[in-house]
Amino acid sequence: MNNSVANTGRLAWAALRMLLVLTVVTGVIYPLVVTGIGQLAFHDKANGSMVEVDGKQVGSQLIGQSWNIKGTDKPDPKWFQGRPSNSDYDPLATGSGQLSAGNPELVKTVKAAKKQVAEFNGVPESEVPVDAVTGSASAIDPDISPDYADIQVKRVAEANGLTVAQVDKLVKDHTDGRALGFMGEPRVNVIELNIALKELAGR
Repeated sequence: MNNSVANTGRLAWAALRMLLVLTVVTGVIYPLVVTGIGQLAFHDKANGSMVEVDGKQVGSQLIGQSWNIKGTDKPDPKWFQGRPSNSDYDPLATGSGQLSAGNPELVKTVKAAKKQVAEFNGVPESEVPVDAVTGSASAIDPDISPDYADIQVKRVAEANGLTVAQVDKLVKDHTDGRALGFMGEPRVNVIELNIALKELAGR
C-alpha cells in the first residue's frame, strides 16, 4: 500500500514538473522567440502591414476598405474601387455569402452589380470582370485584378483632372505579378494604388 502511494506521488510530481516545464516553454519562451523573430525579420508584416500617409495610419495592405463618397453608400468616382464585400470590409466578420453559383439570388445580385459597375465606369457589361461583381472568400480582399483596374482608369482620370495615360501608368506601376512567377494571378492593391493616385493628383 505504502509503495503504491509513493509511486503515485512520484508520478504525480513528475507529471506536474513536466506540465510546468511545457507551460514555460510553449506558453512563454516560444511565443517570445517567435514574436522577436517576427519583429526583427518581418516588422511590417508582423504589425499588420499598416499603411501610413503623412504619419497617420490609413489602413492595411492586407484588408480592403470602402471608397465611397463620405457619408454615403455611393462609390466615389475619384477613387479606384475594390471588390464587393459581404461584411462591409469588417475584418471581425469575414466570410462570403455562401451562395452557390446557380443560386437565383446570387445570379440576380451579380447581374445588377454588373450593370451598375458598367454604367459607373462607362464601359460595356461584357468588359466587367468577375472580381468587380463578386466578393472574395474572406470578404476583405485588398486586391483587384488588372482588368478591373483598367476599366476604372478613364473614370478616375476624368474625376481627378488627370490624363488617361497618367492613370494607366499608375496602374501598371502598381500591378504585382504572380508569386514566384507562377502562383496566383496578377493583382493590384487598391489602397496602395489610391495613395499613389492622391499624390499624383496633388490632393
